Amino acid sequence: MKKKLLPLLILAWIILFSAALATAASNVPKKKQTVLGLYLTAKDAFSKWHVDADKVVVLDVRTPEEYIFVGHAPMARNIPLSVLNQELTAEKRRPVMELNPGFVSQVKKDYKITDTILVMCRSGGRSAKAVNLLAEAGFKNVYNITDGFEGDSVKDPQSYFNGKRVKNGWKNSGAPWTYELDPNLMYQP
Repeated sequence: MKKKLLPLLILAWIILFSAALATAASNVPKKKQTVLGLYLTAKDAFSKWHVDADKVVVLDVRTPEEYIFVGHAPMARNIPLSVLNQELTAEKRRPVMELNPGFVSQVKKDYKITDTILVMCRSGGRSAKAVNLLAEAGFKNVYNITDGFEGDSVKDPQSYFNGKRVKNGWKNSGAPWTYELDPNLMYQP
């Protein structure tokens, strides 16, 4: 009887685990989804790093300017996915961002493809792109921190915080962050 029950229990566990993953992925906005399907909130990412800091790394893919002037997680290595080119887009009057051509090669230089890497940007979009590039390069255990460092914008015209990034994210989650710079973690092209 026990021999027949074990395969059924294993099958039930696989079905429930798959359903849980599908549900988690369906709650992630499309622009923050990745081919690997590995997601964490900033709060959960800090917990995962804190429990196993020797085996889990935090990668910040924001520009060096964001990393320096907005702040960063004290353990986060900065390798920007994109860099500013000092122009403004005509339609939105925002800086033009160009893909950092050395992004994947720098990550490969610093980490093994078997490492557990938690990737963060401002709010989860660029980090999703970074995860996809790393997956294409052979990395398998790369998580997108879906709310990023600053978090998502409040979308409530009645709120004083409308448009401000105070909703979630590393900086708002109680996880440690700093402006102090460690040359060993900073991007130096």
